[in-house]
Amino acid sequence: MRVLVVGSGGVGSAFVAIAAKRDVYEHITVADIDVDKAAATVAAVIAAEGADDTDDPAAGRIASAFVDASSREAITALAHEMRADVILNACDPRFNPPIFFGAFDAGCSYVDMAMNLSTPHALDPYNKTGTRLGDGQFAEHPTWKNRGMMALVGMGVEPGFSDVAARYAADELFSRIDEIGVRDGADLVVDGYDFAPTFSIWTTIEECLNPPVIYERKRGWYTTEPFSEPEVFTFPEGIGPIQCVNVEHEEVILIPRWIDADRVTFKYGLGEEFIDVLKTLQMLDLDSTKKVMVNGVEVSPRDVVAASLPDPATLGDKMTGRTCAGTWVKGLGKDGEPREVYVYHVVDNAWSMREFGHQAVVWQTAVMPAVAIELMATGVWKAAGIVGPEALPAKPFLDLLDEYGSEWEWAEYWDRAPVDDPSEVAHS
Repeated sequence: MRVLVVGSGGVGSAFVAIAAKRDVYEHITVADIDVDKAAATVAAVIAAEGADDTDDPAAGRIASAFVDASSREAITALAHEMRADVILNACDPRFNPPIFFGAFDAGCSYVDMAMNLSTPHALDPYNKTGTRLGDGQFAEHPTWKNRGMMALVGMGVEPGFSDVAARYAADELFSRIDEIGVRDGADLVVDGYDFAPTFSIWTTIEECLNPPVIYERKRGWYTTEPFSEPEVFTFPEGIGPIQCVNVEHEEVILIPRWIDADRVTFKYGLGEEFIDVLKTLQMLDLDSTKKVMVNGVEVSPRDVVAASLPDPATLGDKMTGRTCAGTWVKGLGKDGEPREVYVYHVVDNAWSMREFGHQAVVWQTAVMPAVAIELMATGVWKAAGIVGPEALPAKPFLDLLDEYGSEWEWAEYWDRAPVDDPSEVAHS
């Protein structure tokens, strides 16, 4: 499989480090508008192998290149030049349309980790959906399907692993599903910073301050106010109880398309301090992407916030703790009895830094498309059109994920069900 990775930020770089260790990846090109950054990604992978450019096998199958991700034509041209079979979009979702259509024009399969951005309802944003996440991509389903091409959307950790977990639960653990709730939490600490997000603050602002989407069978998709329905969810392996709130996320759009469930939600373990910071940014209009004039230069307030904070990819050596992604499912088990299960994946930052040189959050995001593309390469995962991870068999993915060195787990969760009133459980 020949892969073109568009974007050499934290997740793109981590993907290259992971995929370089797998024989199925015949050639990997990592491309960026900052070609020096892309070249540094390649050099870091070669250095990690303990060899120089002349005798390391990776040197012959990993390359860097320049690309303007905002140009559909540039994506297509580079894909042709590199004879890519699949394009992995490792950019933030603002660049989805040109990369998505560029892949189609090049005849390449397409994989992303975040779907096309939403637009809130113009008149009633906290009750009705406007343009939903990924609507523009799903509109192209007939075109991709008619050409026999595959676009796998939302294939990071969340969305991505969380969707696979939902598929696994539906197939293997439940006879009826009442609710699927994706729950994300961590006990990560970044030394030396009062506020340092471990993932893209641009994307975090987008998903946390947009109206969250909820799915209910009788109502369909609808929205609420940001940070609604607070609960305390007890995360496994000692991470413990964390306050979680509704956040706009792709799983709520994807899961009901392929899995029969009465209700689907996504809640993020942000914590009160993080929520307060986001509310302050919103109050000051610093979450805006509309450019303003500052000393004769047009700048986006959100871009300024992102530029002012440390790059999450550089925080690994200052981080301690673990991150957990997973899917809580409630319904009836295969025996017809009530059941609650949490299917999850935990990564310890010390492990990911030691083994791959990448911090836990970006490594956990990057390993999931690496597994998915390997399954595409071997023909285990195949489809035509626009599909989410839950449209494909879960067990081969989870088995292969174990081979990548970081095992997934599931646990009965009757005794750790979410608590609606945050005051009932202490949290930070």
